[in-house]
Amino acid sequence: MRIIAVTDIHGRDNRVKEFLEHIKDEEFDLIMIAGDITHFGGKETAYNILKEFIGFGKLFYAVMGNCDGRDVLELLEELNVSLHDKRVEFNGVGIVGIGGSNITPFSTIWEFSEEEIWEILTKNYQDGDIVLSHVPPKNTKVDKTLVGTHAGSKSLRKFIEEKQPPLVICGHIHEGTGIDRIGETLIVNPGPLAKGHYAVIEFNKEQKKVKDIILEKFL
Repeated sequence: MRIIAVTDIHGRDNRVKEFLEHIKDEEFDLIMIAGDITHFGGKETAYNILKEFIGFGKLFYAVMGNCDGRDVLELLEELNVSLHDKRVEFNGVGIVGIGGSNITPFSTIWEFSEEEIWEILTKNYQDGDIVLSHVPPKNTKVDKTLVGTHAGSKSLRKFIEEKQPPLVICGHIHEGTGIDRIGETLIVNPGPLAKGHYAVIEFNKEQKKVKDIILEKFL
């Protein structure tokens, strides 16, 4: 199974158009969007972005980011693409999602306590599932800010250490673009689509294992 992972679009519909034009001849099965579809925008702004993915004709799933308006989750639900606090199966592979972030110093729109994050993950997860999370796990290459602070979720990290999902796709920390590992779990922050970043993931659905992750840039 081939997955294209994107995150942190921040309302840049022109970037989405450029991105979809760039990948139009690629062979893949699914697009996964790890949040911050808008930059503190609401349903209308989010729809202007998501209609490009709808028109592209490939299945996609998404979670909201901490910078998405309160009604963006409602839109994702209406479009039947939301993965926040949900589990779906695609081609025999389970995928669970959590949007928003852990608590930040900035009081952004969607923030959850570590207890809430833990509850959402453990409630929905089944062995071998992929996790789509806006926030990255704490103390990794993919949660390190420009000033060196590790801003990820402690609960997500604990969850990974205990459950060892094969793959975690995240975003949130733009400068945390990269790939890391906790035990057997591979973690990828594709980097902000707003700046031309995305990732291509080869996932063996029979073995429930990542075969390859490539970080790409189209600008």
